Amino acid sequence: MTTGLYTSYADLARHQIEGVDYQRTWRSSQCSSLLHLAIHGGGIEPGTSELSSAAAGTINDLYVLEALKPAGNGNLHITATRFDEPQALALVSAASHVISWHGAAGTDPATYVGGLDYALRDRIALALVQAGFTVQLAADDLDGNDPANIANRSSRNMGVQLELTTAQRQAFFAGGDLSRPNRVNTTAAFTTYVQAVQHAVTQALVTAGKGKAAELPVQFAPMLPAPGHVSSGPAAGRRR
Repeated sequence: MTTGLYTSYADLARHQIEGVDYQRTWRSSQCSSLLHLAIHGGGIEPGTSELSSAAAGTINDLYVLEALKPAGNGNLHITATRFDEPQALALVSAASHVISWHGAAGTDPATYVGGLDYALRDRIALALVQAGFTVQLAADDLDGNDPANIANRSSRNMGVQLELTTAQRQAFFAGGDLSRPNRVNTTAAFTTYVQAVQHAVTQALVTAGKGKAAELPVQFAPMLPAPGHVSSGPAAGRRR
């Protein structure tokens, strides 16, 4: 099981230089308590920074920690159950709803959905399926169901975790290139995906980021193991 080098943000900050090796970005909206979160952004799980920022837009709250190193960005991975960066924790605890964006292994385009906010999770899954994307319920190692997972540390003690395979994220950038310079070149699929998530949020919540999530009787098949199915993405084999 591959992991990063650090078990806490303080440990990471002692060994890495902010603004050189990594950077934190956040913004808070006065009209929303829904937070989009990307704790493994930049070169750790490429594409998650861009997706979370686009989905948040100018309406919802946003927090991103992204690695900027020319190589070895996976070393800056702090698992979601141990991610304790103070600004992220403050934003999450103040949020009523959280959507946490991650990258998973996989050479087939797919999104694995998890987290303890089942109603919002299923609403997002349905919107993505209706938009033409493949969605499955995440397996145990990616399901984001641990109460200690930062996605579930909202004021409602629940959140949504989206795990996008390497192939799915490649489809969002020109030429399938996930390198940092190319991630400004998004595809139509990127826009369609983000709009589906935004539509689901609008449908699920009384007001953007506020209110009670609607019940949605939708079930998705669990993610099936694929022996020998290996991705070139940096998130392969990593627990959340």
